[in-house]
Amino acid sequence: MLERFRALSHTLLGPIARLLVKLGVSPDLVTVIGTLGVAVGALICFPQGWLWQGVVVVTVFVISDMVDGLMAKITGTSSNWGAFLDSALDRLGDAAVFGGILLYFVYREDSTLWAGIALAGLVFGQWTSYVKARAESLGFSCSGGLAARADRLVIILAGALLAGLGVPYVLQIAVAALALTSMITVLQRIVQVRRQAKAAHVRPA
Repeated sequence: MLERFRALSHTLLGPIARLLVKLGVSPDLVTVIGTLGVAVGALICFPQGWLWQGVVVVTVFVISDMVDGLMAKITGTSSNWGAFLDSALDRLGDAAVFGGILLYFVYREDSTLWAGIALAGLVFGQWTSYVKARAESLGFSCSGGLAARADRLVIILAGALLAGLGVPYVLQIAVAALALTSMITVLQRIVQVRRQAKAAHVRPA
């Protein structure tokens, strides 16, 4: 998560990671607690209309998604299991954030239209991640597109933060943009894999 800020995170979060290692905390535990914090924060705060407060809570726990990786490197325990756990729980965290926004539109805005658009953003976002994982499991490269996971998370949280501070329509714009760009990203990745599959099929032995 938030790969673009990885270098900065190493500098800022390194001391926290080293402290947790000294205390005997495992990276897997940090991953699980971080995901639970994101899910609980999003599903409690957003439906209540506590938008900026929810963003603060979610962001604090999102940081743990970078801390656990640093801890694994410090302890030399990086593994396929850790990568799998992190990726699997990322899907749960994403679903909670978008689900919380969806419930906000249902209960606070009384808008089935925007709830449906938020649902579309959730579905296409999850589909984007699935397409990448499935393609790579079959030996294809599959990356890029308009809306990678880090981009989606930053956009939805920024939209919720600004909406919570009173900026009108910004959350609706963020949700609509994410639904559209995630759909385009799915199509881009499918086309990317299709081209590779066709090239492999016609490649001479």
